[in-house]
Amino acid sequence: MVDIVTDSCADLSPELIHRFNVRVLPLQVFIDNRTIPDGSISPQELFRLVTKTGELPKTSAPSIKEFLEFFEPSDEIIYIGISAKLSATLPNGLLAAQQLPHKKIHIIDSKNLSTGIGLLVLKAAELRDMGWTAEQIVHEIRNTVPRVHTSFVIETMEYLYKGGRCTALQAIVGSVLKIRPIIEVRPDGTLGVKAKIRGTRVKALDTMLEDFRSHLPHLDQHRVFVTHTGCDDDAAYLVESIKAMAPVEEVCVTQAGATISSHCGPDTIGILYIADAHSNAEA
Repeated sequence: MVDIVTDSCADLSPELIHRFNVRVLPLQVFIDNRTIPDGSISPQELFRLVTKTGELPKTSAPSIKEFLEFFEPSDEIIYIGISAKLSATLPNGLLAAQQLPHKKIHIIDSKNLSTGIGLLVLKAAELRDMGWTAEQIVHEIRNTVPRVHTSFVIETMEYLYKGGRCTALQAIVGSVLKIRPIIEVRPDGTLGVKAKIRGTRVKALDTMLEDFRSHLPHLDQHRVFVTHTGCDDDAAYLVESIKAMAPVEEVCVTQAGATISSHCGPDTIGILYIADAHSNAEA
């Protein structure tokens, strides 16, 4: 059987990992003089440590050695990883695969993050369980990569500032004016600001929902993710709204892992889904 694997930036819950029989290689988070594997600490616990130490967590990609050990159990592997533009994780996986020429290791750059990766991983697992060959799965998943839509609302600009992703002035102005940026993953696998919402948090959530609505004619209704860093009420609001808009077969709610949370901060929430090529061209 083809081994479908990913890294912890996919933000898949333990239940989904078990249900779809996939394996996950964790990144590492450094905070409070500790090294913590991603997946072993909740966003809430991570943010408490940030408050305690006054420092932003540092994150680290798995080493080539860790990838070699991770790839060891299987002879044929499909690894779908975080965008190579956002992390050294995927390049390290490629280097490890080159050292294992006796194995069939297929590396796919998701050009995404969080459950934008997760959508691809679960689709690959479903195709495997339907009897598709590794080559067929790789072809289909690579064709699906540009169809994944990922956007999320950032509640506080503090983490973006501490992480060097905005200036002190931008952070201050954003706080004073209550500007909430909506961040999107671009087609090349980088991050960009899709919109700057001034006003209430509900207005920002509704802006994301309206963007989702605009893609309904071309939406893959099989699965949609709502992923967040600890805002359950907002997640419930988005799920209810999504279900009212479209007959989505499964709306999965997950909490972001420590790596994604380290860069986005508390009360970040996103909608992630697959839409067909026509929708992507219009977006």
